Amino acid sequence: MPAALQVQGLRKAYGERVAVAAVSFSVAPGEILGLLGPNGAGKSTTVGMVCGLTPPDAGTVSVAGITLAQDEMGFKRRVGLVPQELALFEDLPAQANIELFGALYGLSGATLQQRASEVLAMVGLADRARDKPATFSGGMKRRLNIACALVHDPDVLLLDEPTAGVDPQSRNAIFDNLEALKRAGKALVYTTHYMEEAERLAD
Repeated sequence: MPAALQVQGLRKAYGERVAVAAVSFSVAPGEILGLLGPNGAGKSTTVGMVCGLTPPDAGTVSVAGITLAQDEMGFKRRVGLVPQELALFEDLPAQANIELFGALYGLSGATLQQRASEVLAMVGLADRARDKPATFSGGMKRRLNIACALVHDPDVLLLDEPTAGVDPQSRNAIFDNLEALKRAGKALVYTTHYMEEAERLAD
């Protein structure tokens, strides 16, 4: 099966410090690739380059054969990002948060509302749709962050330490979500510094 995500020779340096050196990998649909390493190893920098937020010094990234340079919007519509730092609007209801991110990807109207409801249910927050993230636990915020990354139905999902600071119950709920996405044919890249997480999730 052809790769959903193909990364070749990514490199990033900050002055004399090389953060990422010649990283290459590919991820097929229905596969989870784990990026395992301690803090400061270059995992977040790699994720930033893969999703187009950080320009690489060298190397290429393609999603379904499309590079950022060829078709920026087409590329970004195929990628969902769950950043390490929570990316939520605390005073907007959960459903409104998701709809805002969906609108940025061109979704609107009934389609947007339906997708937002679907991903809220997928992460187990359907009953909190009207509640604000300011009232959520850390684990619930993490799950809402994942829903925001899924609203536009990307082919590739990048997750940068998505269980940071969550309780074991929420961590298991997140793992269940990711395993369901894998079964649905999504390609996932999962960064962690926990060996047990990589062993459980990664192919």
